Amino acid sequence: MVDLRVKIGKLTLQNPVMTASGTFGTGEELEDFVDLNKLGAIVVKGVTLLPRAGNPTPRIAETASGMLNAIGLQNPGIDRFIFEKTPYFEKFKVPFIVNISGYEASEYGELAKRLEEVPAVSGLEVNVSCPNVKYSNGLVFAKDPKAVGLITRLVKKNTKKTVIIKLSPEVSDIKIIAKAAEDNGADALSLINTISGMAIDIDSRKPKIKNILGGLSGPAIKPIGIRCVWQVYNSVKIPVIGMGGIMNASDAIEYLLAGAAAVAVGTGNFINPAVTLDILEGIKKYMKINKVNKVKDLTGKIVIE
Repeated sequence: MVDLRVKIGKLTLQNPVMTASGTFGTGEELEDFVDLNKLGAIVVKGVTLLPRAGNPTPRIAETASGMLNAIGLQNPGIDRFIFEKTPYFEKFKVPFIVNISGYEASEYGELAKRLEEVPAVSGLEVNVSCPNVKYSNGLVFAKDPKAVGLITRLVKKNTKKTVIIKLSPEVSDIKIIAKAAEDNGADALSLINTISGMAIDIDSRKPKIKNILGGLSGPAIKPIGIRCVWQVYNSVKIPVIGMGGIMNASDAIEYLLAGAAAVAVGTGNFINPAVTLDILEGIKKYMKINKVNKVKDLTGKIVIE
C-alpha cells in the first residue's frame, strides 16, 4: 500500500491533491460530485475584508488550451464569510484552507487575525498575486520582494495556522520573491497564479473580457508552472504546492518531479468536477507501477543529465 501523506507546514495531508482557490467554491457547490473527505485539502475561494461585487461581465472567455477570467474577487466579505460559510467546514475531516486577499498590506494581517479565531479553518493561502485586481497603490504585491516579506510577517504575526504564500510567475526572478516569503516566516508556497492575458472578438472588435485583461489558466500555462516550481524548489527549503494547467495525473506527476510536495487543481474542475479524484487514482497507479512507496519520494526527482 502506497503512502500518500505529505506535510505542508503544520498540516499533514492524507494525499497531495488539493483544489485551487476560485475553482471549487467552498466545496459545498461540488459536494454532490466529489467525496470531499478523499481530498488532500480544499482551498476555498478568496475572501477580502469588505464585500466585493467583482468585475463587470463578461468576465470569462475560453481561449486556446485555457481560459481567461476576471472575476475580481467577488465575495461576501470576511464577516459574512465566517458566519455563513465556515460552519460547513466542520462537517469534514479534510483541512479547509482559506485564500485571503487585500488592497493594503495591513488588510492581510487583519484577515489573518479574524480567521485565527475560526477552528474550522486549518490554514491560510495568502494571495499577493491576483492579476485582475486593481491595488490601491497600483502595485501587484507579488512583484516586490519587500512587499511580499511585509505581508508574510503581518500574517504570521496574527495567526498560528499554516501560512501559504501564493506567487505570480510574472516577475523578473521568482526565486527572489520565494526567498522573501520564506525568510519572513512562510510555511509553504503555492505557484503559479494565473498569467495576465487578453482576447479580442474580431467581429465586434471588442475585448472578450469587459475588464479587458484577465488571468489565463489551463493547459497553456503548465510549462511555465513547471519551470517556476523547479526554480523555486531549488531555492527554498519550505514545501511548494504546484498548480497551473493540471488536467490529469500525468500533469500532477510532472509537478511533483519538478519539486512540488503537493498539487492544486483549478481549471480542470470546470471540465470534470471529479477530476481531483481521477488524478489521485492516477498518482497511486503510477507509484505502484514504478514501485514508489511514498509520494514524497517523487518530489524533485527529475533526472537531469
